Amino acid sequence: MKIGLTLFTCDRGITPAEAAVAAEERGFDSFYVPEHTHIPTSRATAHPGTGNETLPDDRYARTLDPWVSLATAASLTSRIRLGTCVCLPAEHDPIALAKTIASLDHLSGGRVQLGVGFGWNLEEMADHGVPVNRRRAVLRDYLQAMQTLWRDEVASYDGEYVSFGPSWAWPKPIQTPQIPIVVGAFGNDKVFDWIVQSADGWITTPIEENLGESIARLRAKWTEAGRAGEAQVIALETTRAKRLAEYRRLGVTEALVSLPDVGRDQALHHLDRLTTAIESYREAWSS
Repeated sequence: MKIGLTLFTCDRGITPAEAAVAAEERGFDSFYVPEHTHIPTSRATAHPGTGNETLPDDRYARTLDPWVSLATAASLTSRIRLGTCVCLPAEHDPIALAKTIASLDHLSGGRVQLGVGFGWNLEEMADHGVPVNRRRAVLRDYLQAMQTLWRDEVASYDGEYVSFGPSWAWPKPIQTPQIPIVVGAFGNDKVFDWIVQSADGWITTPIEENLGESIARLRAKWTEAGRAGEAQVIALETTRAKRLAEYRRLGVTEALVSLPDVGRDQALHHLDRLTTAIESYREAWSS
């Protein structure tokens, strides 16, 4: 099981580049950042964690751009994978976003992991012109268009929400056959059916219950659909490391622990404690 680090990036505290460098130096396998373009001040949409309009904290309104953040991290690292947990492709022009992501994969040496979300904040999505009751269909259409641009020497696409005629678009991603796509959402049959059809795996939420049953259900659907290999399962944790042994037992492919958006020295001290705890679990696994 791989272990990665997430940082809810914002305009304070340790920078993404500093955090990614520190994570790579300490042996972490991956580094993930989130995305929100903006947060409307008046919302009817409930936050998945609080169950109401209240946000857990103000970082949602202060989030850095994920692709700029990961580009700064890519320039100072060489091994660690660079991912989003999660980004919101439906809030972007898919042709331009395909270029951005392909450029990052090209310049980083093929290290991008694309974690996507449907968008829980309906007001945010609506401000981007996304029909919120069709946001899953929009995301599928956008991803398919982007994959066409990444794959084909002369790319064209005709979908419900995006279309373009024969076009050249470089760079192509280094990763083949494509950049891995994983979906961050609460685990249920509707989400799992979407993943089996259009993605490579699942990023869990911190509020999942009966995770083992959900993983088994996803992988059964994966097999029934005739998909090759096995669906990725990335477990999103909080600041704790104590559930890592359980995740490994359940067949999680990657576990993510989070780093608080505090000052550099405090963040690195926290990361050192996390690293010590993780090393003790790894020693137990190998014994």
